[in-house]
Amino acid sequence: MTRVLLTGGSGFIAAHVLDILLQHGHSVVTTVRSQEKADKVAEAHKEYKKDKLDFAIVEDIAQEGAFDQAVVSDPPFEAVIHTASPFHFNVTDVQKQLLDPAIIGTTGILKSIKKSAPLVKRVVITSSFASIVDGFKGTRPGHTYSESDWNPITPEQAVENPANGYRASKTFAERAAWDFVEQEKPNFTLATMCPPLVLGPIVHYLNSLSSLNTSNERIRDIMQGKAKHEIAPTGTFIWVDVRDLALCHVLAMEKAAAANKRFFITAGYFSNKEIAQIIGRKYAQYKDLLPSSSTPGGDYPAEGVYKYDNSRVIETLGIKFRSLEESIVDTVKSLQAVGA
Repeated sequence: MTRVLLTGGSGFIAAHVLDILLQHGHSVVTTVRSQEKADKVAEAHKEYKKDKLDFAIVEDIAQEGAFDQAVVSDPPFEAVIHTASPFHFNVTDVQKQLLDPAIIGTTGILKSIKKSAPLVKRVVITSSFASIVDGFKGTRPGHTYSESDWNPITPEQAVENPANGYRASKTFAERAAWDFVEQEKPNFTLATMCPPLVLGPIVHYLNSLSSLNTSNERIRDIMQGKAKHEIAPTGTFIWVDVRDLALCHVLAMEKAAAANKRFFITAGYFSNKEIAQIIGRKYAQYKDLLPSSSTPGGDYPAEGVYKYDNSRVIETLGIKFRSLEESIVDTVKSLQAVGA
């Protein structure tokens, strides 16, 4: 058993990380932004007493010293899984609303651990394929992305628009974490998780259709008939199921071989067209809302897309990825449970 601090416990990914940590017998304190969120999570895990599941309120992770109190525990923490990431929809100032919070949130927790949680040996941080992909090179057929790739975006390009700002925030925050470990030489090792589009079932007690995580919105929209006449562009053509990603976080904490490694976590390719086809095959009740075989859009580009190398995550963590069909079927079920 490990005593673990999990940040952002009511988030899409973190809610699944929490389930797996508890299933694996670990003792968890999770940060949430409000007592109301803490109560919802506690209510859904009534079988766990305070020694197995407790909460710390951190209202704004972008404040200096936000985690100073949260990292202090009795018994002391031995590991930290940092999934919390500030996200703003109405971005008017990329630097202040995207870049600063992402970087300060990430370096802030590392500083707090070094200062006040000396027994922490493992830190796992949720990063993103956004910190790997070169968004300026399009679908880049012929190139194979792996952990050795870094998004080359510059601070000047980052502030040009919110899309650049988002990708840059992930890139700069992850780089800042690796720089911290190299320069500060803390007692802990670092592992970073770099997933592309994350699909999969939502944790129903935390979600409604209106507060859905962005990546699952495409599934909801297809179910609701918004792709009947034209399927939206797929955008990112690789994906992972949230449950597999959550397991990777926990295994990266548990396995010594994961220390100081970056993990590019993807199950493979998908398109919006394939999502619509799976829903059509598995759920007859949506037949009249779904696109037909001749509906335009949502397919792979004619020129092809980049390749990927996910061998490190398979070999080091021993992951067997779920299929796209299983993921979509389970996601639709979970969306039906909140009114889709």
